[in-house]
Amino acid sequence: MQSHPARLIALKRDGGEWTQEQIRDLVSGVVDGSLGDAQLGAFLMAVCCNGMTRDETTQLTLAMRDSGQVLAHPQVARPKIDKHSTGGVGDKVSLLLAPLVAAAGLAVPMVSGRGLGHTGGTIDKLGAIPGYRTDLALPEFGHVLEQCGYAMLAPSGALAPADRRMYATRDVSGTVESIPLITSSILAKKLAEGIDGLVMDIKTGRAAFLPREADARLLMESLVAVGQAAGLRMAALLTDMDHPLGLALGNALEVQEVLLALDGHGPDDLREVTLALGVEMLLLGRVAEDAGTARNILERLWRDGVVRQVFRHNLELQGGDVRVLDEPDRLGRAAVVLPVLAKTSGHVVDVEPRTLGEVVVDLGGGRRQPGDVVDPHVGVVLQKVLGDAVQTGEALAFVHAADAASAAAAAERVAAAMPIGAERRRRRPLVLGRLA
Repeated sequence: MQSHPARLIALKRDGGEWTQEQIRDLVSGVVDGSLGDAQLGAFLMAVCCNGMTRDETTQLTLAMRDSGQVLAHPQVARPKIDKHSTGGVGDKVSLLLAPLVAAAGLAVPMVSGRGLGHTGGTIDKLGAIPGYRTDLALPEFGHVLEQCGYAMLAPSGALAPADRRMYATRDVSGTVESIPLITSSILAKKLAEGIDGLVMDIKTGRAAFLPREADARLLMESLVAVGQAAGLRMAALLTDMDHPLGLALGNALEVQEVLLALDGHGPDDLREVTLALGVEMLLLGRVAEDAGTARNILERLWRDGVVRQVFRHNLELQGGDVRVLDEPDRLGRAAVVLPVLAKTSGHVVDVEPRTLGEVVVDLGGGRRQPGDVVDPHVGVVLQKVLGDAVQTGEALAFVHAADAASAAAAAERVAAAMPIGAERRRRRPLVLGRLA
C-alpha cells in the first residue's frame, strides 16, 4: 500500500469520504496482504458503521472487479445478460432461466456460488447431475457460452480476488449486513464476468438474507444505482421468500423438479418467477420492446421444447449425463424416503421456509462451513403448500434421508413447520416490486 492504512481507516471512522485513489489503494492492500487482518476488519467495520456514498460504493466495486481478471467475450455477438439471486430455500431458478433466455437469443455467462447455511447454491445443484463440470478453464467457459448461449462456472480465484478475502472477513467481523459491502461484493464478481446487463432477484421474507422488506428495497436501490454507474444495464425484482420456492428442497431433488419444469410440469410459482426474471433479461438485452412481447417469446420457446434442447446442449458441452432428461432416476435416490403425515384435518396455515432449509442442511444436503461435504440426494419434497386442504393421515411432505433415524427426526421438524388449522391462507404475490 502507498497510503498509511491506519489513516485511511480513521478517515472513514470519523465520517470522511475516500477518494478513488484511496479506495484502490485499500483494495490493493487486501489482495497483496499489505492490509493486515486486523486492519481489514477495522476497514470493514468503519464502512459498516458509517456507510459509503454512492460514488464510493461504485469506486469500491470497480476496484474489486479490477483486482483480478476481467473476462471479455468478443467471439459472442449476442447481448450478454446475467441474473443473480440473493438466495433462498428451493430457489433453482437459474437452472431453468439460463437455457430459457439463451433460447431467446441472449448469452448468459453465469458464475454461481455454492450453498452455505439454509440457502442452497446453484453449483451444488448442478453437481448433482452425474458428470457435470463447473470447474471449466476460462477459455473453455467462453467456448461453451459461444456454442449454446449459456455457461455455468464455479467461483474462480482469478475473478475479483479481493472479494474472497473481504467476504470471509465480513463473516467473522459482524459486517455482513452492510449495504455498500453487499453491493460491491455482488457487482464486482458480476462485472468481472464480462456482461452487458444484470437482473437482480432480491429476496425478502423469513428465509431471505435480508428478511425485512425495507432492507431488501434499500439493497435493490443500491445495486441498480451502482450497477448503472459502473456501466451495466440493470433491473431488479423484489420477490417473496416467506415460503419455499417450488416443492423440492435438496440438490438432486431440485434438479428433478427442473427436469419436470422443462417439460411443462413444474410448480406454478417456480415457473412464474422464472418467467418474470426472463422478461427483465430480454428487455435488458433488447430482444423485446415490451414485457408482453418478451413473455410471449419465452412461453412459446418453453412450450415448443426449445428450452429443453438448449439445456441438453449445455449438458453435452459441460460433461453432464444427458440421459437424465429422460431417465431422472439416474440422479440417484436417498436410502430412506419417509412420508410426513398430517395428524389432523384442515388447511396448511404455514410453510416455514427457514426451518425447512435447516432441515435439509442437517440431513447433509447443505453446509454449515465452506468445507462441508454435501449429500446430493437428501432433502424434502412438499406435497402440500400454503392454503391446501389436508386430511388426517395424508402426506404433507416426504423426507429423503441417508438413514431411518435422521429421517424420523427431520419428519418431526417438517411437521412442525407445516401447521394445520381451520383458516385458508394465501401466499402474498411472488413479485413484490420492480426497479429498472
